[in-house]
Amino acid sequence: MADSSFDIVSELDRQEVDNAVNQAVKEVRQRYDFRNTGASITLGGDEIVMVANAEERVLAVLDVLQSKLVRRGISLKALDVGEPKQSGKEVRLVAGLKEGISSEDAKKIAKLIRDEAPKSVKPRIQGEELRVSSKSRDDLQSVIALLKGKDLDIALQFTNYR
Repeated sequence: MADSSFDIVSELDRQEVDNAVNQAVKEVRQRYDFRNTGASITLGGDEIVMVANAEERVLAVLDVLQSKLVRRGISLKALDVGEPKQSGKEVRLVAGLKEGISSEDAKKIAKLIRDEAPKSVKPRIQGEELRVSSKSRDDLQSVIALLKGKDLDIALQFTNYR
């Protein structure tokens, strides 16, 4: 019997991120508590910039954005939020978008699989993803359940299950 396998990746659906940002922009424009605060959200490349006239307001804008991301099925672990910074009369908050599994995280996940998963499971690091293979599909299912149960710092998706 051939080996079954799946890939562990950390990817973002850019269209969903764009849609969530657009929804957040609409809500910030329409909400009464954001009137005359200069509140705005812009998406540029791999970062989302939020601006308002006070730290509380910019954190409220972040909250609106996070709720829209969650509704669109994007994990908040994919958002790398910095500290609010005062610049002149406005406060800026930059949130980077994290995509891909770093080599340190890949090594941590592979070690976790080797230590806690059934012995027939073999993790292999391939660039920014991991391929996990085993003769038993049940063992692969247990690896997925194991990783979903752990509180890792990155958003994981499981693809190419065959």
